[in-house]
Amino acid sequence: MAQEGRTEVLQIEGREVSVTNADKLYFSKQTKLTKLDLVRYYLSIAPGALGGIRDRPIVLKRFVDGAEGGAFYQKRAPTNRPPWLRTITLSFPSGRTAEEIVLDDAAGLAWIVNLGCIELHPHPVRAGDLEHPDELRVDLDPGPGVSWDDVRQVALEVKVLLEEMGLRGWPKTSGSRGMHINVRIHPRWTFIEVRRAALALSRAIERRTPALATSKWWKEERHGVFLDYNQNAKDRTTCSAYSVRPLPDARVSAPLDWDEVPDCEPSDFTVLTMPRRFTEIGDPHSEIDKSPGSLDKLLELAAEDEAAGLGDAPWPPHFRKMEGEGRRVAPSRAKSDGKKPRIKMPLVVVANSSSREAALAGLARWREKHAAAAELLAVDDVLVDSMRGRSSTWTRIRVNLRHVPEELRPAQETPDPDDDPTREWRAHRPQKNEE
Repeated sequence: MAQEGRTEVLQIEGREVSVTNADKLYFSKQTKLTKLDLVRYYLSIAPGALGGIRDRPIVLKRFVDGAEGGAFYQKRAPTNRPPWLRTITLSFPSGRTAEEIVLDDAAGLAWIVNLGCIELHPHPVRAGDLEHPDELRVDLDPGPGVSWDDVRQVALEVKVLLEEMGLRGWPKTSGSRGMHINVRIHPRWTFIEVRRAALALSRAIERRTPALATSKWWKEERHGVFLDYNQNAKDRTTCSAYSVRPLPDARVSAPLDWDEVPDCEPSDFTVLTMPRRFTEIGDPHSEIDKSPGSLDKLLELAAEDEAAGLGDAPWPPHFRKMEGEGRRVAPSRAKSDGKKPRIKMPLVVVANSSSREAALAGLARWREKHAAAAELLAVDDVLVDSMRGRSSTWTRIRVNLRHVPEELRPAQETPDPDDDPTREWRAHRPQKNEE
């Protein structure tokens, strides 16, 4: 039997890094991987992984119980850290600040993996200029039932649009069901301007492929592949290249050449396959820093949208109300403004849980209890939301009853389970005006 308490001391480029509980299983359901296996994986592809995180503040998303346990976000750098690790102080939209880790080398990478950081979550800025991103991030997030082929088609449309805008996109699998396209830009624009450019891009792709893509923020209005423009808002991070994802097969967010996109499969890229690929072909994104571009054309596109009457789209909920932003409230909850009737979606919450598996089990019980209604649901009528709390994520499952006749619609019941971990602190925070 493995002894979880064993410590392995590694010598990495002249630095000493201790891997505690080295034999602790971090993946056990399908692929078997210990914490030490994960550290060695990251060291095997360190030049590639560092390309996406070097000189950037990084949020620590820690899976201290392994990939099959819960995760929590830690912005502030641990006080008990090696003296050779850099930190830098960031300010956030809330007005708070945090001293975050900045990684420079493979030893630092191994050190944060030892903390349980399976994924890498860097900010899109460099340590020398924290207010001007040098990366625009296009996040393609497929809804329920959306095929991988649709994701690839949308990605290729993004490539064409970026080239028209004088920009180069660098694609990678998200490591889950989606795809990311990173765009290096000159660090001349603020977070608000970069997000504005991303919103214009998302809306343009929606117009070009209306059956496949959407820029709609509210899940009840989406279809197909969602282009998440809000990933470019300040304080938002996405997993970087070569990040391991907490899925049973230990998939990796894999950097790709564009000619690989039409035929690639996310499941081909795992902790077990990526080191060999890296050895054989190197890092497809190794030249990414050599081709920064301008946002001028995308911002011109944004201005055209605004002149045509398209205002700002909703921001993430923890941001203050922004100038030009409409109502930050889901259509199903919005009150009529007297100008035109609003279509309110008949949504019911069926499960809240810090455990995704427990929430899905609650959905199964709801389906069994309300079998007649469940048979009428479309694939995208089940909304599985990964919610971010103050420092951890939890799962909320809602069902849209739009395809169920009113006489068959189940009423809102107490969710099962109903352990929203943010309920207590939300109950005590100041109430905000939804308008």
